[in-house]
Amino acid sequence: MATPEIAVNCLQKLLNFNDVNIQAVVTQPDRPSGRGNKLTPPPVKEFALAHNIEVFQTDALKNDEELKDKLRSLKPDFFITFAFGQLLTEEILSIPQIATVNLHASLLPQYRGANPIQRAIYDGKEETGITTMITVLALDAGDICLQEKIKITPDMTDKELMQIISDKAPFIMYPTIKQLYNKVLTPQKQDETKVTIAKKFKKEDAVLDWTKTAQQIHDHVRSMTTWPVACTSINGKNIKVLSTTVLNNDTENENEGEIVNISKNGIEVAAKKGILLIKEIKPEGKPKMDAYAWTNGAKLKTGDRFD
Repeated sequence: MATPEIAVNCLQKLLNFNDVNIQAVVTQPDRPSGRGNKLTPPPVKEFALAHNIEVFQTDALKNDEELKDKLRSLKPDFFITFAFGQLLTEEILSIPQIATVNLHASLLPQYRGANPIQRAIYDGKEETGITTMITVLALDAGDICLQEKIKITPDMTDKELMQIISDKAPFIMYPTIKQLYNKVLTPQKQDETKVTIAKKFKKEDAVLDWTKTAQQIHDHVRSMTTWPVACTSINGKNIKVLSTTVLNNDTENENEGEIVNISKNGIEVAAKKGILLIKEIKPEGKPKMDAYAWTNGAKLKTGDRFD
């Protein structure tokens, strides 16, 4: 049970294990996408159909009696969920013979919820990970099966971290179901005193706050390169900020948001504390480009201020 691109690799690799039989895929319905709002299938559906795996699509599995009956008839050992995007009921969780196993992109109980990858980067964490857990009705609260730590490097973006997690996912999911099947794994309770929540980002969360430190703004930018994308405005022009570097995170500034220098390296902007170099941007209605190249057409100069 999965939907987006990040889950495809896990499905693909599990197919390669001789003792794993993927009976079916359950995913979200096709959705309008792109400028033409063309009806587009979920990435997991495309992969499954290309490999002759039966695909079921549903808006809400919990209300889909016909599909629930079909899943019961398959008598699966496991349901595997990874970024499925739907809540499961007790009735659904009772269908598999052994368990429903979920892969979550954090070191639970940290970052339960919808945006664990982006939130970890946004918060400036140096480490995150992946967890397999037994699915229960409470949000990401099930017993932990296996975990693997992942280092977050200083300039790693959400997209890069997603790829790492995608690559590692099958190699933690396979031993999880194998050990559960052979009854050699005892899942462990989560420590409820250490729970943190990764709330889903909204579009308005993308707007940069120049009263923060240069490091915090850099973390903001690299956590939002997929959706929403970090953004700001200057002289009435809206831009998406795609790539930045911290030049200085120590100097206190009273002119936060002000351009202090423009060079071929990019646009240097004063944060409340420190200087941030903007290297790559995407102006409204235009393709992404080098920040320095954009300053010429936009007629930006030292002293201009980002809102």
